Amino acid sequence: MMGMKSFKNAILGAVCLLFVAEKANSQRIAPADLRDIQVKEDSLRQYATKIIQGINAADRFRADSAFIRMLMRTLKTPYSFDYPFDSLQTISIQYPPDSSFRIFTWQFMRDDNYYRQRGMIQMNTKNGELQRHPLFDASEFTDKPLDSIRTFRNWIGAIYYKIIQKEHNNKRFYTLIGFDDHSIRSTRKWIDVLHFENEQPVFGGDFFSFREDSAAKPNQLRYGIEYKKNARARLNYDEEMDMIVIDHLISEINEPNKKFTLIPDGDYEGFAWKNGQWVHIDKIFNFQLKDGEAPVGDELLSDDGKVNEEKLKEKSEKNKKRKN
Repeated sequence: MMGMKSFKNAILGAVCLLFVAEKANSQRIAPADLRDIQVKEDSLRQYATKIIQGINAADRFRADSAFIRMLMRTLKTPYSFDYPFDSLQTISIQYPPDSSFRIFTWQFMRDDNYYRQRGMIQMNTKNGELQRHPLFDASEFTDKPLDSIRTFRNWIGAIYYKIIQKEHNNKRFYTLIGFDDHSIRSTRKWIDVLHFENEQPVFGGDFFSFREDSAAKPNQLRYGIEYKKNARARLNYDEEMDMIVIDHLISEINEPNKKFTLIPDGDYEGFAWKNGQWVHIDKIFNFQLKDGEAPVGDELLSDDGKVNEEKLKEKSEKNKKRKN
């Protein structure tokens, strides 16, 4: 059994390692700039918290606007990409494995039936100058989100919790998985593929194929599910299987067109990356799990619709990658 002295030494060693890692991540930032970012981060944290916890919509909207303005000013600091913004626990910050960019996403709620996502992509530039792409959620202005290629100006909003990096024909593609709290009756989850053309982000494309289904249907430019509020449907990437795993949904009242009635039935479908496309697989397991046995994954929102700060932080920490 570890003695108290050994335990204290282990804790001290872990703290030292964290300090060294943090220092390495920030070493390109000038000391004066680092202190300035840390001061601004405290304000950002307060605004970010108020976006979620503000008493009324006006308070939340003001906090959201103030957060966006402060974030833009802060990221203008040279080499700000190296700063992790760890205290922003209600903001999802995700990095692809190559650390070529990071994406900030969060959610503004006007009321229980109106949720809109905010976002921004920050590129990892060699000279430390800010190169960013603000994302404008246009999901409320389209009836056909599955068949359109989009830019940062008309993004289908989501709070991202996973980035999968793939390559095809010497070009990199970044698959983004995220959720949208959507409405009082239903939640949405999205899979979108991001790539860059002429240094500009492009969302969507001919990436989702159903050619191997028993009843084939046309390709989609992105993929989404919508289901009953608090049903906790899984949509995530399984690294061991190298596959996106999705709960199969059925209507609890046998009316599948009513998305707010859809719930997981214990079976799973998914997508596997093949020759530059995510190819749909009708059934990825040859058995069904019993009720209560289905894995649900880590949710970033609790059942009452509040941001699960611990899960959000865990997701951000797990996905942070740094260049050596």
